[in-house]
Amino acid sequence: MYDLIIRQARVFDGLGNPGKIADVAVQNGIVAEIGSVTGPTKNEVDAKGLALMPGIVDLHTHFDAQVTWDSTLSPSPALGVTTVVMGNCGFGITPCPAEHRETMMKNLSVVEGMDLNALLNGINWNFETFKEYMDQLRATKPYLNTALFVGHSVVRTAVMGEAGSQKVEPSRQELEAMCQLVREAMQAGAIGFASSFSPNHSGYGGIPMPSTIATEEELLALSGVMKEFDKGVFMMATGARATPEVIEKVAANSGRPAFISTVLSMYNPATPDLAITYYEKAEQARARGHEVYILTSCQPLSFDFTLEEPYPLFSHSAFDRVKNRPAEEILSAYKDPAFRQQFREDLKNLKPGILFLGDWNYLEVGEVSRPEHAELEGMTYVELGKKWGMDPLDAFFELAIKENLKNHVIGKFFNHIDAGVAPLLKHSSSVVTLSDAGAHLIYMCDAAFGLHFLGHWVRKTGEFSLEEGIRRITSHAADRFKIPNRGRLIKGAPADMLLFDPQEVGMTKLETLHDLPGGGARKVRSGTGIHGVWVNGCMVHDGKDYVKLAEGPGHVIDSFMH
Repeated sequence: MYDLIIRQARVFDGLGNPGKIADVAVQNGIVAEIGSVTGPTKNEVDAKGLALMPGIVDLHTHFDAQVTWDSTLSPSPALGVTTVVMGNCGFGITPCPAEHRETMMKNLSVVEGMDLNALLNGINWNFETFKEYMDQLRATKPYLNTALFVGHSVVRTAVMGEAGSQKVEPSRQELEAMCQLVREAMQAGAIGFASSFSPNHSGYGGIPMPSTIATEEELLALSGVMKEFDKGVFMMATGARATPEVIEKVAANSGRPAFISTVLSMYNPATPDLAITYYEKAEQARARGHEVYILTSCQPLSFDFTLEEPYPLFSHSAFDRVKNRPAEEILSAYKDPAFRQQFREDLKNLKPGILFLGDWNYLEVGEVSRPEHAELEGMTYVELGKKWGMDPLDAFFELAIKENLKNHVIGKFFNHIDAGVAPLLKHSSSVVTLSDAGAHLIYMCDAAFGLHFLGHWVRKTGEFSLEEGIRRITSHAADRFKIPNRGRLIKGAPADMLLFDPQEVGMTKLETLHDLPGGGARKVRSGTGIHGVWVNGCMVHDGKDYVKLAEGPGHVIDSFMH
């Protein structure tokens, strides 16, 4: 007897082949048959008129902390995701000696926009080593399949403590200790090594995240540990310092695939030809025998933020004055003409990797707190400036002052013009992912990237066929990260599946929930057109709500392709 038969769906295998009407039978978490299936079953789903595909593979998440208190890894299962990779950019919580937990949490709260109170109240610290975290993860029984990077900033903090953000050159003993931690993590099943040189990545109190001050030599030494195992992938939030040429060095030195994540590889109209050069340089590196790829976002890089927590603006030096300061000091700064003038100078002299490039047409008035300002919602700051007879920059701060910092700002910073983004998505160097799920919770929720890809880039624009669109967010992603057997709906593969309506699939607007430990807020989205999500043959979401399970069906993935 089968555990499940999904009948008469249009089945897509995730490998790019055309869909076909078929039944799919599942037994013991594995796809047992695809075709015309007869025989008894414990559960049967009528999927006539719907499409069935492999579950979405999300290569770029930050669920490391959340999974210790939330085994569902919300909101990703509701958005069709069945496999996630955590620990990206070299940020996370393992390995972490007990005496460095507070430092780790404080830095994580800032660099990944997480609620510090939620981290302090929510993280279940039954681990110090990477292996102990992996064991705890298995015991947690998550809803999704999970894989985990060992991170540069994490091992720096584990070895050097707070000095990890201050001391550029580690001692020989410290470097050897860091290499040993990476080695132990690889032995325990890490998917690879992740780091960041991004100038946007600051920690608590504005200090640099540890990896961002490290030398290229240290980066090569740590990532080079993967060569000992002949497995693993390297992922880096690069910024301007870690050029594609530097990443190629890492790939050559480690012998492993290397992946670039940076806003510099996202389309923006201020420098329209910049992003494509990253893709071309990655292609040239592969021609030389060194695997280099770009992690590509298919969505506009948008943030919903307030000027009390203006994270997207922190890379401008003017905002050093307001980082982690009380509201009265922030308001005082915004009223100060000298502060505004410094911000104007920042916008005239843009540093690489800056999120906001100074085009006020792409900043909009979001939710406001005062009734008299309700009519302003949805206006760009160019429009607001004209309405109030002032420069958009002044209108930006004047509204925040009138709102006592309670108004929201919607910022569309990169990837917001389809004509510029489509060539990046189609490039041979592109790997579609970059959700940042689990991070920046008070500003954004891009966890629905796969549904957006199917709704926008497949159905709305027609830039991708349905079968190719499905391939790009399933098997293509899994194969690039050397994750075995995932992202394909074929006989013998794990039964990770998404049932959906191709004419309705997509995502909703942002909404705010107050469900973090300690009552913290987060932004989430819901999916549209979703009729069921299964992980290893077990339904985890029925299209409307999570299925309440005694334990999650997700596997902790600790074995990878060479």
